[in-house]
Amino acid sequence: MEQRISLVTLGVADLARARSFYERLGWRGQEVEQTVFFQAGGLVVVLWGRDRLAEDAGVTGLGGDGFGGITLAHNVRTREEVDAVLAVAADAGATITRPARETFYGGYAGCFADPDGHVWEIAHNPGFTLAPDGTITVPDFGSS
Repeated sequence: MEQRISLVTLGVADLARARSFYERLGWRGQEVEQTVFFQAGGLVVVLWGRDRLAEDAGVTGLGGDGFGGITLAHNVRTREEVDAVLAVAADAGATITRPARETFYGGYAGCFADPDGHVWEIAHNPGFTLAPDGTITVPDFGSS
């Protein structure tokens, strides 16, 4: 298996509401067969009905506490961008779950949850340089 992620699919309760939320963040998507696709750099973020996604993945009836054990991250170039993105997300209807603050790694980050509870971290990490197109490369941490 190649070390790559092609798509991240988010199970949503209401497709129209979820699409509207992401469009208020400035994203532009295409709806095909009750699924919305957003080009997000080199990968695709997909919105699909949560029940249909669970059935398709074979995980219906597993229960849980509402947190899927995953956080999506969006890195930005400056601390000010962290605050700006969190403000746009709040205006779009997100719940700020952790206001921006200094991090243990010398950066600055905060988190929000979209209307379906998917958590996004918005972070400025001076150790992870972003290319002009927004792509990120893991730095060489040296051999351990």
